[in-house]
Amino acid sequence: MRHGYEEPKPRVGFFTDTSVCIGCKACQVACKEWNDIPVAVEGFTGRSYDNTTQLGADNWRHVAFVEQRLPVDADGGASLVEAAERGGLVEDGGLDTYQEADGFRWLMSSDVCKHCTHAACLEVCPTGALFRTEFDTVVVQADVCNGCGYCVPACPFGVIDRREGDGRAWKCTLCYDRLKDDQEPACAKACPTDSIQFGELDDLRERAAARLDKLQRAGESSARLYLADGEGGVGGAGAFFLLLDEPEVYGLPPDPVDPVSRLGSIYTAAGAAALALGAGLAAAVLGGRR
Repeated sequence: MRHGYEEPKPRVGFFTDTSVCIGCKACQVACKEWNDIPVAVEGFTGRSYDNTTQLGADNWRHVAFVEQRLPVDADGGASLVEAAERGGLVEDGGLDTYQEADGFRWLMSSDVCKHCTHAACLEVCPTGALFRTEFDTVVVQADVCNGCGYCVPACPFGVIDRREGDGRAWKCTLCYDRLKDDQEPACAKACPTDSIQFGELDDLRERAAARLDKLQRAGESSARLYLADGEGGVGGAGAFFLLLDEPEVYGLPPDPVDPVSRLGSIYTAAGAAALALGAGLAAAVLGGRR
């Protein structure tokens, strides 16, 4: 038995390979269409070509657009091999350059709820609106949510949010209704490059490790996996990523922690402080009587 289910399903989730994301936002459109999510376009912010900016109650998928300058020459920090390759792209492939002779690349990544193993949003929910499914995913029951908002600051990724004019919390359900009918989530089905891959987590982790090895052997030394293991501050996740730079570049926390997991140590420290204060007061009172 797992999470109260006598016959739980294998844990499923997403592996997002950002190295093949083209920023088409087909995943966002498919998610909105299938889940009947309201339109939420903020327009151009001046910071990026991205027009949705972040995850929220009306954006359960968000494709980040990150612009990066790349040194074309060896003096800019690139190795001789890298400098030659990038120089060839500039000359033959039309790679845009800046006046400082730096190259330019996009980093794109489709972000989503991580469906954490230790999900703080679920742990702090007072009504049971958030629950863990037989697939080990975390879902909000909108008809049970009372809009208290406790889950919003609890999420270390800033995923869950309350909808304006509604007040209730909303986020990715990993298309729970589709999973029950043995269908893959709408976003993964719509992705034209297989950047978003859906399946059993154990299989996805093997696939991700093989992809990472291939990229690193090809010279992409900055490639790394994020949330792929079952460790860390959230105990692993049902959605993990292959990134081409530090997590912070994509707007992801480098060391996410389930804040609820620290309550024990906080209560212990508070109790010790209270005892120390009590002992000090007692000593002051007894000393005064003498």
